[in-house]
Amino acid sequence: MSIEVYRDAWGVPHLRAADPDELSFAQGRVTALDRAWQLEVERHRARGTTAAFLGAAEAGWDAFARRARLADTARRCFERLEETDAPTAAWVRAYVDGVNDGLAEGAARAPEFAETGLAPGRWEPWTPLAVWLSAHVLFAGFPTKLWRDEVARRLGERWTELFATDGPGTAGSNGWVVAGGRTASGAALVAGDPHRFIEAPGVYQQIRLACPAYDVVGLAVPGVPGLAHFGHTGPVAWAITNAMADYQDLYRERLRRLPDGTVEALGPHGWAPAAAHPETIEVAGAEPVVIEVIETARGPVIIDPAGEPGAGTPAMGDEPPAGTPVDGEPGAGTSTGTDASTPDGEPQGGSPVWEAVALRYPPRVTGELGFGVLPALLRARTVADVDAALDGWVEPVNVVQAADTRGGLLHRVAGHVPVRDRVNSLRVVPAWDPAHAWADAPASLPRAEVRGHAVMANARGLAAPLGVEFAPPHRAARIGALLGASASWTPESTAAIHTDTDNPSAARLLEAVRRAGDAPGRPGADAPHESHGPRASAPRGTPRGSDTGGAGGGPAPLLSPAGARVREQLLGWDRRMDADSADAGLYAAVRGAVVRRLAGHEAFAGLREPAPYPELFRPWLALGPRVAFALETLLVTGPVPVGEVDRIVREALDEVGEGEPPAAWGVTHRLAPWQALPDPDDERWPGLGGDHDCVLSTSSVPGWTDRSARASAARYVWDLADRERSRWIVPFGASGVPGDPHHRDQLPLWLRGELAPVTTDWNRLTKEQG
Repeated sequence: MSIEVYRDAWGVPHLRAADPDELSFAQGRVTALDRAWQLEVERHRARGTTAAFLGAAEAGWDAFARRARLADTARRCFERLEETDAPTAAWVRAYVDGVNDGLAEGAARAPEFAETGLAPGRWEPWTPLAVWLSAHVLFAGFPTKLWRDEVARRLGERWTELFATDGPGTAGSNGWVVAGGRTASGAALVAGDPHRFIEAPGVYQQIRLACPAYDVVGLAVPGVPGLAHFGHTGPVAWAITNAMADYQDLYRERLRRLPDGTVEALGPHGWAPAAAHPETIEVAGAEPVVIEVIETARGPVIIDPAGEPGAGTPAMGDEPPAGTPVDGEPGAGTSTGTDASTPDGEPQGGSPVWEAVALRYPPRVTGELGFGVLPALLRARTVADVDAALDGWVEPVNVVQAADTRGGLLHRVAGHVPVRDRVNSLRVVPAWDPAHAWADAPASLPRAEVRGHAVMANARGLAAPLGVEFAPPHRAARIGALLGASASWTPESTAAIHTDTDNPSAARLLEAVRRAGDAPGRPGADAPHESHGPRASAPRGTPRGSDTGGAGGGPAPLLSPAGARVREQLLGWDRRMDADSADAGLYAAVRGAVVRRLAGHEAFAGLREPAPYPELFRPWLALGPRVAFALETLLVTGPVPVGEVDRIVREALDEVGEGEPPAAWGVTHRLAPWQALPDPDDERWPGLGGDHDCVLSTSSVPGWTDRSARASAARYVWDLADRERSRWIVPFGASGVPGDPHHRDQLPLWLRGELAPVTTDWNRLTKEQG
C-alpha cells in the first residue's frame, strides 16, 4: 500500500493514498488507532449490546436498538448498496477493513477496554451504516408525537401544539453562506457550528483525505467513511444543519397472539402476520433481559406494553373503520380484550389483543440510506456536483449550503420525506386506517436563491412545509442581522459570529418582569386565552387579554423590596449570556423559578404524571423541560390565566431576591458531556457562556439544571478564496485516548471561541513513521 499519514500541530490526521479505496482503508485504520473505544461503543450501540459491558443503565437503549431493527436495517441497506452501487459498497468495505486492521492496536492504547473488560470486536461491512442509523434515528424527534398524544388526552385537543418548539431531545445547528460580493476576498465563505449532545470523545473528527482523485478536508463522523456533513475540496465547500423535517411516523398497532404462538397485526385490510422473535440482552452485573422483537407491515414495534412491565399504552380514541374484523376494544394496559374473529370473519378462539406502537422510517421501508452520496461529495468540484450528489441523500433530512470558486451558491433541503396525511406528523396514528399510509414517491424538496448571504439555524423557513416543530427564529434572525452589518467579511471576522451571546428569547420574560412593577389592583384575567375558538392548538404569540392582576380578579400583591431590586437589575441587563455576567446568572435564576412555578400550576396537573412509555423517551415527555423550552409561548398563550402568570413572575422575583445572590452564569452553566464511562472528576468541566437561543447555543434545562449537555460539537469557516485560511475547532481534540497530547488540547480554544488553522501544506505537516 502507498498510504501516508501526516499530522498537523493539533494531531489532526492528513491521509494520502493511491486511490479512493486505499484512502478509505487509511481513514478506517487511523480512526481505529485514535478512537478505538469510541468506535466500539458506537458499534455496540448500533447492535443493542452496550449493557453487556456498561451495565443496566444502557439496557433501555439496547432494547430500542433491537426493536427498531437498526442493525438489520443496516444489513438490508448494505445489501441494496452492493446490488445498485458496487463501487461505493467496495469503498465502505475498505473502510471497515481499515478499522479491523487498526482496532486491536488502538484498543491497547485505550484504558477503557481494560476497565470494562471489553475485548475489541470485528466490524462487518454494514457496521458503518448501522453506526449512522444509530447516531441519527432520534434526530427527527418522533417521541414528540407521544408527547402530543399525552397533551391532547390530558390537557385537551386544542393545546396539542402548545409546546411546539425544539427542546432538550433535538439536535440543531447554525450555518451561513456569504456570497463573494460581501467578503473582503471576493470569494464566498461557508461557516457554522452543529449543535449536538456533547460527547467525549467528540462526535466529529477533523481529517484530511487526499488521493489523485480528490483532496478534501472536513469533519467526519467516527465510524463512517468520507465527510458527510462538512467538507472543503478546494474548489467547493458544503455544510448542513438539521432541517427539523418530520419523516418518521408512529402507528398505534393492535396485535394478537394466535394459539400457535405467532403474532398478527391489524392493518387496513384486516389481520395479517407480524414477524416476531425473542432476543436476549446481556447486562453486566445483572440478569439478562429477554424481549420480543415484533415487526408489522408498518414497521418495527418499538413500544410493546406486553414486554414493558408497568408501561402500558393509552388508547388512541380512534376506532377501526366500520367493517374491520376486530372485536377487542382499546384499553390503557397491555390488553384490549379478546378477539373472536379471523380476517375472514371466522371464529378464532379468543386470541388476546393488545396495543403497541410501531416506528416507520425511510431506510427500513426503502432499503436505501444514501451512502452513495458520500464518495460523490468527495469528488465534487462545483456547487452543481454537490447538488446532484445530494439528490440521493436519505437520512437525516438536512438543510444544505454550499459555495464554489466559480461563484456558485446552494441553499436547499436534502433527504427523504414521505408524503402522507398531515396527522401523521402530529400524533400516533391508527395502523388500521388506510388514510395514514405513505405515498410511493417522497415529497419534493425546497431550495432558495442566495442573495448576499443565507442563514440556516433550524428555524421555520426553507423547510417549513416538511416539519412541525422548529427552533424559534432568534438565532437565524441574529445571525442575519450580524451578517448584514458588513460587506467585507473574512474568516477571522466571520468566526466572531459563533460566540455572540445576545439572548433575544429573554424579551418576553423581561416584559413580564417589567409588568411586575406596575401598580396592582386592576381586574385580572382568570381564564386561559380562548378568543380564537376551537383549534388543534392555541395560536403561538397571541397576547392574552390582560396584563396585570391576580387570579380571580383580586388585587395583585406588591413585589417585596428584594424582588423589586431584582426587577430593577434585570431591566438594566444587556441580555448577554456571558459566562462572567452576574446579571445573566440572575436572569437564569428568575427564569428557573418561573419555569418551576408554571410547571407546578394546577392547569398542568394532568401532565405531571409520567407518561407510560420507556425511560429512553423521557427527555421528550417530561413536563418540566417542555415548559422550560416553551416558556416564551406559555408567558402569552396557554391554559394558565394571565393573572396567574403575572403572579408567578412576581413570586419568582421575590424568591430570587430573598435567597442567596445567584452566581455569575458560568459558575452554574458548566459543560456536561456524555461519556460512556463518566469522568469521576465532574468538577473539571468548565463554565460556559451562551444559552439555548443564543448564537452561542449552549443548552441547559431551565428550572432543573444549568449544566449544558448540548453545544457546538464543532465550529468551522470554509474560505473559498484560500482553503489554507479556513478555520475549525472541536470541543476536545483529535485523539480519543486519555493522556494523549491531543486528547483535549483544543478545549481552551473552543471555550474562548477561537478556531484552529486548517493546514494543507504537506511541508508543514509531520509524517508518521510506520
